[in-house]
Amino acid sequence: MPGEECLAEIFLQQSPACHWLVDRCGMFARIYGDPQPLFAIPAARLSGQPYISALGPDLAALWGSRFDRALAGETLVIRERRGDMAWSVFIFPVRIGAEVRYAAGSAREVTSWTAAEQELRYTVLGALRAQEYQRNSASRFLHDIVGQNLTALGLQLDLVRMDLEGDRPAICAQVGEVQKLLEVIVEQVREYSYELNPSTVERAGLRPALDRLQTRFRPRYSGILRINVDPSLKIDPKIASAIYHVAEEAVENAVQHSSCSTIEIAVKSTRNGPRLEVRDNGKGFDPGDLRQGSRGLGLLTMEHYAAQAGMDLAIRSGVGTGTAIQLASPGAAARGDL
Repeated sequence: MPGEECLAEIFLQQSPACHWLVDRCGMFARIYGDPQPLFAIPAARLSGQPYISALGPDLAALWGSRFDRALAGETLVIRERRGDMAWSVFIFPVRIGAEVRYAAGSAREVTSWTAAEQELRYTVLGALRAQEYQRNSASRFLHDIVGQNLTALGLQLDLVRMDLEGDRPAICAQVGEVQKLLEVIVEQVREYSYELNPSTVERAGLRPALDRLQTRFRPRYSGILRINVDPSLKIDPKIASAIYHVAEEAVENAVQHSSCSTIEIAVKSTRNGPRLEVRDNGKGFDPGDLRQGSRGLGLLTMEHYAAQAGMDLAIRSGVGTGTAIQLASPGAAARGDL
């Protein structure tokens, strides 16, 4: 019978999962199983190598942040996607005595488990589409029925005031006060109908819609919100609507979660069409961290609008480095537009 240490080695080597240890110098001290589907590098080229050079700059920055968090005593639960494959990853500290000596990782493919998750995503997207239809209906009712009737009422009151102007000045003054109040109500109804309307951009244009968005967030956000839209851009209404809604969700996420002092919205022209970037200087997050669940619905909503417009959505973020949400035409990342 093999000894306990040898048995543990056999177990780890034959496990369907991949396991590894990274020491405080950033070296892959041990690797068990096949890490290539996750890291795109075979075990022989990782073992004994520093992750910062073995993984390349992008992956090293992402995984290095995770390893640092584990070495600081944190346990992470990550969902990673590589093409059509999905991985469930645990990263946790390994202590020898009272000291954290290693960041350990354990990853198992869970592609088959994501079928139910995908069904749930379709259900949520269906609910979002239904909500969009209801909001559009409510917006049309407020704007076309309530707003127009209130405006007509104001005109009728104006006629009453003019008829009574010579004989009943006191009543005329009261009617004037009612008209002022009515004007405030009409404006409030109009503003709310614009907020509800998914096609705000089609009515007002992209830049005015983003300016209205900036005004709407001003009472809730004390930082700087900058908007830069290329004035020469001519954007298809469907694309412009997607840009607006993705920007709206990105700003909402930044205001709620990032603790940032600056948010920048930029819409620029590229050789393949318009590109949106919403960037903040907040605390950032790990896009794969399942414990960042509060961002889930906002991300799903952005994916929904991007898919409707046939555009690609990219999220670039890291703990302590802020977040950038980018929307561009398909394949832009490969061409360098993202």
